[in-house]
Amino acid sequence: MDTPAQHHGAAEDVLFDPVTVGGRTLVNRAALAPMTRVSATAEGLVTDRNARYYAGFARGGFGLIITEGVYTDTEHSQGYLHQPGLATPAQERSWRPVVEAVHAEGGAIFAQLMHAGAQAQGNRFRHGTVGPSAVAPRGEQLGFYRGEGPYPTPEPLDAAQLAEIRREFAAAARRAAAAGFDGVELHGANGYLLDQFLTDYLNQRDDEYGGGIENRLRLAAEVCDEVLQAVGSEIAVGIRISQSKVSDLTYRWPGGVKDAETIFETLARTGAHFLHTTEYRATAAAFDAGQATLAELAKQHSGLPVIANGHLEDPDTARFLLRTGAADVIAIGKAALAQHDWPHRARDGHDIVGDPHPGTLQPLADIKDWELDG
Repeated sequence: MDTPAQHHGAAEDVLFDPVTVGGRTLVNRAALAPMTRVSATAEGLVTDRNARYYAGFARGGFGLIITEGVYTDTEHSQGYLHQPGLATPAQERSWRPVVEAVHAEGGAIFAQLMHAGAQAQGNRFRHGTVGPSAVAPRGEQLGFYRGEGPYPTPEPLDAAQLAEIRREFAAAARRAAAAGFDGVELHGANGYLLDQFLTDYLNQRDDEYGGGIENRLRLAAEVCDEVLQAVGSEIAVGIRISQSKVSDLTYRWPGGVKDAETIFETLARTGAHFLHTTEYRATAAAFDAGQATLAELAKQHSGLPVIANGHLEDPDTARFLLRTGAADVIAIGKAALAQHDWPHRARDGHDIVGDPHPGTLQPLADIKDWELDG
């Protein structure tokens, strides 16, 4: 993309224009990106600590808070020990004070619903992992999420299990709506289950969920459809999409722009309310051929509101994406950990820190005391 122009005056600041996503009007275009914090109880319950953590970002000016990935069932969806869930009534009840705390600060909050699949590295319900095929993810588990060693080879999912996974996504979305969330984001990115089905080398199936791009995308589209049927008239429903993965940072869709067109058009046809694209750099071309970013391709081929994420800590770069129409909302991750008031700093022209405290991700990526006080 071209170099962004300098920002001129808070009165014209596109970052602070309201925007409507799935019927919910956000007070501005700054969103907190979902970031794993492994800080729930062992039973997957969130606590006052989580409430203070998320409310702190809303107090700092973020119009939208997207939670860390939340597991959806008591089978194989949990990816990390001490990950929060929306799989039980008790977990639903535990989220209500978190939602209320964010609302009290003027923010909206979406729950990110996640099935870890073959990328799971800590599950209190089941031993072993599941995935599209008996192919292990590349790389090794992440120590700051309590993982160690290579990912195990998963058991392939059968048709009955896939139907149950779809039902549990919808049930988790209903719990999110009952807890007061303004929306849900389905985690179809970063190498988790929905992305595993989309990934050619992880998906070696010969049924209707394997083979060409349309078949590999089928599970994500079906989950979108089922969740929309369950809660789409009540709260916003969208999906996060990436090419790279936790365990494979350089992966690109083999069909390039043609794959992007198929993916984004198909997801839009489900009736989804928004797309959330995440890349290492949101301003970089998605493919070697052409200059369009992944967010631009999502916008072009879906016509939906697009949230963009990926090294957008510089406010002028974020504003440029919004002004050019490449994205409708900007999601900030590590820079938000560095200062919970990133939107206020961007508005007032204060210094922006790109990287968080050195201890934020080590030895565990949990909520630290300075994150609550900052």
